[in-house]
Amino acid sequence: MKKQLKKYYSHLKQNQTEKKWMFPLAIASIVSLFLLFIGTLTCSDGTPVIPFYRYSTLSEDSLFIESKLHVIHVSKLPAPPRLAYFISGSVGDGAMLRRTLLALYHPYNQYIVHLEAEAGEKERLELFEFVREFSLFKRFGNVIVMRKPNLVTYRGPTMVANTLHAAAILLKEGGEWDWFINLSSSDYPLVTQDDLLHTFSYLPRDLNFIDHTSDIGWKEFQRAKPVIVDPGLYLTKKSDVFWITQRRSVPTAFKLFTGSAWMALSRPFIDYCIWGWDNLPRTVLMYYTNFISSPEGYFHTVACNAHEFRNTTVNSDLHYISWDNPPKQHPHYLTVEDMQMMAGSNAPFARKFHQDDPVLDKIDSDLLFRGQNMTVPGGWCIGSRESGSDPCSVVGNITQLRPTTGAKKLETLISSLLSNDNFRPRQCK
Repeated sequence: MKKQLKKYYSHLKQNQTEKKWMFPLAIASIVSLFLLFIGTLTCSDGTPVIPFYRYSTLSEDSLFIESKLHVIHVSKLPAPPRLAYFISGSVGDGAMLRRTLLALYHPYNQYIVHLEAEAGEKERLELFEFVREFSLFKRFGNVIVMRKPNLVTYRGPTMVANTLHAAAILLKEGGEWDWFINLSSSDYPLVTQDDLLHTFSYLPRDLNFIDHTSDIGWKEFQRAKPVIVDPGLYLTKKSDVFWITQRRSVPTAFKLFTGSAWMALSRPFIDYCIWGWDNLPRTVLMYYTNFISSPEGYFHTVACNAHEFRNTTVNSDLHYISWDNPPKQHPHYLTVEDMQMMAGSNAPFARKFHQDDPVLDKIDSDLLFRGQNMTVPGGWCIGSRESGSDPCSVVGNITQLRPTTGAKKLETLISSLLSNDNFRPRQCK
């Protein structure tokens, strides 16, 4: 009898256990069927009563095309970088600076513009009002005007101070960005921003594009050993630098490097130059305060003497520049006759240009596809081009890139710069 009771008890316990899990299973099945039924119901506008995917309910007249997408697709492409541009100008450069800004503009980037103190209040005010009133700049808020102008002396350290000032503002107010690119109002792009962002998407974000060499040659006697003073550091009126009679020896605490004043520097390196946690950037800056044409040496010397950055340099300023042989103080001004050479250089930028030179119109039409007084169209522009309309008046996804043939040219240049023959052998040598 005990064995029968034990057997019965075991059977009863098994049945109770089965009932415990069968009941929740039944409830879950009923709920699932109910949700499946509800999921098939839609509102009068075609949207589901209970959405099982992310979508937007913004009005149809929204300017942002991504607000009308019902499914967000995961792209296999790398995220585009953000570029931070510093564009500077002097007296009479206001109109050219505005044109260069439009040719470089992309809502995903950051921009800071500066007209030096001698430009005058009227010209600086015109620039400020242009930035304040231009619809795209207002919408994205990514163009900063340096309201307090700096006095910039040609060939003096005030040019370096001005660049560091702009970089510091971008670190503080410019949000997230990956490369700092300094240009003047005499520079102009040869590729679209979509071309540049697309190509740079595949690059390590710590690379520094800076033309440099330690073979300073004649500059040792004409720039390194003379001692100059820049009055722009302590006067309110501009005057040229002047030399003192005493000369100095070449530094032994660090090695001098020289090169182009135009560069694309990584954010980590800009952080280092501003903060200078091991004091090298400040030490080198003090030295270059009395160095003629210090913009052609300061950043180069810091990068190549800092252990953590010396292996990040790419020996190029990313410019097409036409020089005499041997080079003089200034390069040639580019014209329509230089168009073929510029396009064939695969460089993303060129300089110098006269204001409103016809070659700029040709670059706009042939390389940038830019209309007069418009920004350069890209994947973010989804408006119509009919009757000369600005396609960028209607904005889509600002991370959507539509590279042109310029991206292929730029890729060719970058591949050459990063090749085994050019990259390591030309770093800080």
